[in-house]
Amino acid sequence: MITVGIDHGTSGVTTCIKDGNEKIIFKLKRTEFKTKSYIEELKKHIDLEDIDLMALTYSMGDGIDKILPIEKVKNRGVVNIEGVGEKVGGGTKVYDEIKNANIPAVVIPGLHRGIKCMDERFKALYSHIASPEKISIAYNAYKTFGFENYILSDISSNTVTLLIKDGKIFGGFDACIGAIGMLHGPLDLELIRKIDSGEITANEAFSKAGAVKIAKLYKGVEDTKMAIINNYFNDENCKLAVDSLILSVVMEINSLMFLNKGKNVVLAGSIGTLKHPIDIPKMIKEYVDGNIFILSGESGAIGSAMIAEDILKGKRDILGIEVEFE
Repeated sequence: MITVGIDHGTSGVTTCIKDGNEKIIFKLKRTEFKTKSYIEELKKHIDLEDIDLMALTYSMGDGIDKILPIEKVKNRGVVNIEGVGEKVGGGTKVYDEIKNANIPAVVIPGLHRGIKCMDERFKALYSHIASPEKISIAYNAYKTFGFENYILSDISSNTVTLLIKDGKIFGGFDACIGAIGMLHGPLDLELIRKIDSGEITANEAFSKAGAVKIAKLYKGVEDTKMAIINNYFNDENCKLAVDSLILSVVMEINSLMFLNKGKNVVLAGSIGTLKHPIDIPKMIKEYVDGNIFILSGESGAIGSAMIAEDILKGKRDILGIEVEFE
């Protein structure tokens, strides 16, 4: 059984080809899609006829409320492409190439008010909680550690924290609500005033409201994260940026801890799992009264491949999200 999982992330599109315990992973930067065909890149690693099922994520995923075959999905599974984050078009090209190639594929939704398994109070508070790849990461954690109850905090360009309760997604905090990431973050009074005055758009504010705002260092999506990390010990602004990120993440995790049976916390993402040159999990553990676990690697793409694999095995429920598949 060969499955393919796709993570449509901030910096690029990551693919995991899974054959049992064997995995092939490759990543294409968003800018590479201007000259490269995703399908042609995929063919370098596997014959398309050998793929039993793909599971892909795309944008906000707010146009569907269950995991669906790609041929049943309208408008790529989104209400529209307006939202938060940088728009380059790479993910759109990947989605369309897969659909046109007639590869068996399912589309994973994001977490929004239409997702039935989430607690009604979270849906009343927030219209959107997470993009689809966060479901893939959460499922990877579920399969890897076997927890029915845990908090997942995915820390990278942005931070999204989810609560899984009794094997179902209960709720959480989206990137534009609580903790900052390296690039993205919630809007405070200062940014709201700048938006209202017409200096910047809300999306522009969100896209640089993370640690980058504190560090006063921006080199673009690809380079900023590690530039801030690598300057932690020799630049006061970079140190303050990382320390502030840690504080905000810990506040988010601890705010959900009273609902978290077993006190298990899974950290994911390029920053959440980073141990060198600074140990991010250790810094978080210092302020969290719980058990910290680390989900390393390309957890979103791997989780998507795991979802596809279990769907082929007959599973019709992924962390409480319904699967429609024949």
